[in-house]
Amino acid sequence: MTATAGPVLTVPDTSSAALAALTSEIASTAASYDRSGDIPEAGLLAVHRGGYLTATVAARYGGPQLDHAEVARVLVAIGEGDPSVALIVANTLAAHLAQATVGNWPEELYREVLGHSGEQPILINAVRAEPELGAPARGGLPATLASRTADGWILNGRKSFATGGTALSYHLVWVVTDESPARVGHLIVPADANGITWHHTWDHLGLRASNTHDVSYTDVRVPLENFSEIPFQDGVYRDPAAASGPASFGHAALYVGVARAARTAFAEYARTRVPTALGKPIAETERIQSVAGEIEAQIVQAETLLYGTLHRLAAGETDVAQSLSVVKVLIARSVIAAVQTAVAALGNAALTRHNPLERHLRDVLCVRVHPPQEDTVLLSSGRSVLRPQT
Repeated sequence: MTATAGPVLTVPDTSSAALAALTSEIASTAASYDRSGDIPEAGLLAVHRGGYLTATVAARYGGPQLDHAEVARVLVAIGEGDPSVALIVANTLAAHLAQATVGNWPEELYREVLGHSGEQPILINAVRAEPELGAPARGGLPATLASRTADGWILNGRKSFATGGTALSYHLVWVVTDESPARVGHLIVPADANGITWHHTWDHLGLRASNTHDVSYTDVRVPLENFSEIPFQDGVYRDPAAASGPASFGHAALYVGVARAARTAFAEYARTRVPTALGKPIAETERIQSVAGEIEAQIVQAETLLYGTLHRLAAGETDVAQSLSVVKVLIARSVIAAVQTAVAALGNAALTRHNPLERHLRDVLCVRVHPPQEDTVLLSSGRSVLRPQT
């Protein structure tokens, strides 16, 4: 596939020093956005200034086209600062990566997106879940309907958990068409189109600044070329989110960042907490040192699974692809264990909202909601193991 070269986008600095600075800047506002639930504008602007929002844009469009491992490093750093920012960024990076590899966007529209991306944060997300259906990764057809007209589509329906909220620039809406036979796929909808209404339903345990609200579409008109079909195979539609690919590791990566932030918070508290009866910082006790070691072990395990798997894929080990979903489950277990270990060791002090560990605990638990989820992964993996030999 060829394309006219677009604007030359900023090449993000992925050095350790630059990513540490990015983490620090984003972290400085994370607690306040967690409290308010507002769109984390400061963090998103920091990411935009550094060129990280377009890190996966293909080279043929003038983008940096970072590989999967470098993208993971970026999302770990952003997640360590504020996972709400990281989730919004991860979704946008996934959309650009899909265009780089599959090319579902109309060329003219995509070049327009990139032109604006040099000027301001352009946020994109796949808007898929529905109140009745739930997440499409578990099967079923959407109720959101794209009706064919002479020159395009008319979109009607309601979606749940649309991360990014009113900050989004484009919605990739999971729809079924009214054709015969019907087709299923994504409809690219500009966020400023008439007929879009946001419902402020997001009142969540974690990732409170991600603005994952409900949204409804009423007679929204969309150009004909903005529809991208999902192939019908083996009697079902193969939802892209039902199985893990390397791009989906962006979600896992941001929670590794949360675990790293929890490690920092635990260490800072341990160095400054001096109980009267002890007369010295608890960081000097073997018990707390052992807890710190357990936290470190879980983070090392998660990072090794994350980066090791991506590097093996890059090296051409094709059999690794079969275990990507299981690897994501193991990363999720490790990052949750790391944060829970820190919280358990400090007790009440870690559960107060004045301590960042309380926020990190709430945020890291959200790793479980991203598809494919643990029960479906283990069932599929177990069936594969027990399948009769041929």
